[in-house]
Amino acid sequence: MKVTPESKRLLEAFIEKHQLDTNFGEVALTWFIPLAEKLKAHHDSAKRPIFIGINGCQGSGKSTLTELLLTYLIEIKQLNVINLSLDDFYYSKTHRQQLAANVHPLLATRGVPGTHDTNLLKQVLLGLKDQQTGFAIPRFNKATDDPFPKQEWPIIEKPVDIVLMEGWCWGVTAQTDEQLSVPINTLESEEDKGNAWRTYVNQQLQTEYQNLYQLMDFWIMLKAPSFECVFDWRLQQEQKLIQKLATASDSEANSGIMSANEIKRFIQHYQRLTEQSLATLADSCDVVFDLDKQRKIINVKGVK
Repeated sequence: MKVTPESKRLLEAFIEKHQLDTNFGEVALTWFIPLAEKLKAHHDSAKRPIFIGINGCQGSGKSTLTELLLTYLIEIKQLNVINLSLDDFYYSKTHRQQLAANVHPLLATRGVPGTHDTNLLKQVLLGLKDQQTGFAIPRFNKATDDPFPKQEWPIIEKPVDIVLMEGWCWGVTAQTDEQLSVPINTLESEEDKGNAWRTYVNQQLQTEYQNLYQLMDFWIMLKAPSFECVFDWRLQQEQKLIQKLATASDSEANSGIMSANEIKRFIQHYQRLTEQSLATLADSCDVVFDLDKQRKIINVKGVK
């Protein structure tokens, strides 16, 4: 596609702001900007708010992609766009501790279906669909493992044209009882011996999340080569979070940061559904970016 001076300036500023590799600019011009143009055309033909679901495992780059699409569509296309992260709808620590006490101890850890406030998510999505204004969008602080105070949540001040909704398990479908019966890692075999945790997660996925997927008009997937990449990518994310919090208060900077061993255990909570998404989701997505271990795009479906 033809590169405009405005697009070039936007990309240069985006790369600098997010401290990205300079190669990101070429990737963005080849794939991500054409994708943004495709979303713009989709919106124009729909003549209503459209919802874009974006799936990618931890560290795959989905948040960066989402942020670039948001920035381009707002600054170049003058659309009113909002990005929603499934992570921002996590329950508070207190609520998850109640789930841990009442259902299963593993639900104290944020991440899996059942640890999100799906009622609030539904309310927000339907409000955006109906072009309502004056309501707040939740934001979650991973450093403290709790939502930000409600007075810090952004307010929707005008009707939205495009909603970008991203999440590591967004779009993933439930598994069969036979699949659930076989533990896939030590976390499941040692801490979920009776299948209660993964069965509850699966039920939540089927009953609470599936209907919300139906609100999406278009699906994008950043597809990792395997779950084995997640540890390295998640570790890189944690290191970036540490750098980001270097100037934060002591209470923020020292809370919620995980060591390498803690990450190894943490990502086991995500393994089952990450592998489920890698095995099943791509066929139902409109756009798929196949990634290698270095997150380089090696194949693309649905763009150009």
